[in-house]
Amino acid sequence: MRSLLPLVACPLLWAQTAPPPYVREGKTVKISEHIWVIPDGRVDLVPNIGFIIGNKATLVVDSGMGDRNGQATLRELQKLNKNADLYLTTTHFHPEHVSGFHVFPPRAKLIRPAIQQEELNTKGPGMILQFSGMSPAHAELLKGAVLRPADIVFDGSVEVDLGGVTARLLTLGPAHTKGDNFIWVKEDRVLFGGDVITNRFFPIINSSGANWLSILDKLAALEPRIVVPGHGETGDAGLLAQESAFFKEMLTRTAELKKQGKPADDAAKLLTEELKAKYSTWDNPGFLPAGLKRIYAEVE
Repeated sequence: MRSLLPLVACPLLWAQTAPPPYVREGKTVKISEHIWVIPDGRVDLVPNIGFIIGNKATLVVDSGMGDRNGQATLRELQKLNKNADLYLTTTHFHPEHVSGFHVFPPRAKLIRPAIQQEELNTKGPGMILQFSGMSPAHAELLKGAVLRPADIVFDGSVEVDLGGVTARLLTLGPAHTKGDNFIWVKEDRVLFGGDVITNRFFPIINSSGANWLSILDKLAALEPRIVVPGHGETGDAGLLAQESAFFKEMLTRTAELKKQGKPADDAAKLLTEELKAKYSTWDNPGFLPAGLKRIYAEVE
């Protein structure tokens, strides 16, 4: 997560000394009756990967970056279950979430929002090039990367019956990307939030901060028992409250400085230092100025 750059940014700020973004085998943990997670270990550009396993089918949430990580994810799944019916989904179109599914069997059905598939088509190849330039390890992982297209696309939401457990996939408008995809497992009351919900990472705002806050409110209304963020440790509904409080603070403080006549660059610089000091244990500070400028443009 910390090495992920906004679509308008230039590469290579942090990744030079970071550990390679490898999915860790042998670390998969059970978090509820039907759900297992491969934790990211707070390694840059490794997502939390989920397995939702019913008595007739399995849904895999996100893949890791490139074929090597996709194969590691597949091996971890096969230790748990070998359901003949296999579904795949991606929380958004960035390479560490989508580019490992190329190695999964052709029978597996990949499901994603139509708007996310559009983003993958138009921006995915450029993101592969950008991520490949971050380090030799990134370049090796993404060498020959294939962005597997969806077998099934949807607008709004769709439910997948896995046998004894149902996964609802839903999209709620732009936030981290235009096509953020949330997975709600109602029997277990588990929510996969992608990068709209992270644990102690400053958000990377590529769209609207206000809509991001609205999305968090809608997700909180589900009353999840467990929340799996895109990056960072799995937690409870407190992760939603934490993210919402942070967004409210960003929106309020930015609006205050704008009303005082502070130019966008000055407001972003001031608030970046203020937020870094207050949230000193959070990662991703390099993305705060760009995100704050986007918020400055939308607040009154």
